[in-house]
Amino acid sequence: MKVLVACEYSGTVRDAFLERGHDAVSCDILPTESPGPHYEGDIVDILWGEEQWDLMIAHPPCTHLSVSGARWFTEGKKPLHLREDALEFVQFLMDAPIPRICIENPVSVIASHIRKSDQMIHPWQFGHPEEKRTCLWLKNLPKLVPTNNVHEHMMTLPKSERHRIWSMPPSADRGKLRSLFYNGFAEAMAEQWGNLEEEK
Repeated sequence: MKVLVACEYSGTVRDAFLERGHDAVSCDILPTESPGPHYEGDIVDILWGEEQWDLMIAHPPCTHLSVSGARWFTEGKKPLHLREDALEFVQFLMDAPIPRICIENPVSVIASHIRKSDQMIHPWQFGHPEEKRTCLWLKNLPKLVPTNNVHEHMMTLPKSERHRIWSMPPSADRGKLRSLFYNGFAEAMAEQWGNLEEEK
C-alpha cells in the first residue's frame, strides 16, 4: 500500500507503516526527525504530482483550529483569516484525490465549520495512560478498534500525570510536545488500515 503521511516530521505514523512493509512517505515543511522517506516541502507538490496514493493520514496544524484556542479569535487577539486559512487547508486535504483518508486533530472548530468527526479516540484506549481527546475524520476507513485499554490503571495516577499534556509549563518546545502523536495510535492505524487492500 502506498501511504502518504501529511504534516508529519516525527516519522511516527510513517515508520509504523514502513515496519509492516508498506511504501510510506511523510511530508512536512520541516525536516524529518526520524531517518526515512520524507518530502520536505509543500504537500501540494505531492498530492497533485505523479504518485498515486492508496491512503493518506494527515495531521494539519491545530494552532488555529483547536477549541482551546478559539477564544483568541472571539476576543480579537488573533486575526480571523488565520482560522479561515487553516479550515481551507483542512478542506483541501479532505478533497485530495486519494481513496482513503484520515484527518487527525484535537477537538476543534473543524466539527462546527466543515463537519463532525467520525470518531473520537483517547490515548488510554491504545496503551498510554493519559487523557487527550483526538478526533478522526474518515473517508472510506473503518473506525479504529482500541488495542490496549489502560483506563483503570490511568485513574490510579495523579491528575498531573493523566493530564501531562495540559500540565506542561511554558517553554519553547511546549507546542511541539503537546502535538506529538502517540505510538499506540500509529500502530493501530498501520495494523488495522494497512490490510484493507488485501480485503478488497
